[in-house]
Amino acid sequence: MSPPPMPDADELACLDELIADLSPQADQLLPFLHRVQERLGHVSPAAMRFAAHAFNLSRADVYGVVTFYGDFRETPVGDTVVQLCMAEACQAVGARALAAHAEQRLGVPLGSSTADGTHHLEAVYCLGNCALGPSVRVKDAVHGRVTPGRFDTLLQLPTTNRSRS
Repeated sequence: MSPPPMPDADELACLDELIADLSPQADQLLPFLHRVQERLGHVSPAAMRFAAHAFNLSRADVYGVVTFYGDFRETPVGDTVVQLCMAEACQAVGARALAAHAEQRLGVPLGSSTADGTHHLEAVYCLGNCALGPSVRVKDAVHGRVTPGRFDTLLQLPTTNRSRS
């Protein structure tokens, strides 16, 4: 298996900027990865290679951190990340039906981005809003008691002919 690619010049400049004020200690890896995720939308294999070198860690160590935490992504996703809580409390109050509605309205299954790159739809397992399920996080805002109609409103989707509940 070949090593991941080196960052290209633009990515390298960005990574250098993001790491500039961090000390080269392992406890700074998470803050760095969060910065990368925020700026680039994902943590590429090249960024992981950069981080391993910068923090004197193995690529396996960095990869383990990226894959352990659900908020990190290894590939780009749609501009607006939409997370549907599929934990038991939300499922008990309609999360499965809401997920089916979301998949139909966006035209993609959970875990996918729309063809135009505007939305990424994914399942998560607890947004910490259990009493107000079903819950949805759009970008960084958590919304409770989300109905299919409210889902469409949150994403500013055009209304359909069916009743909005």
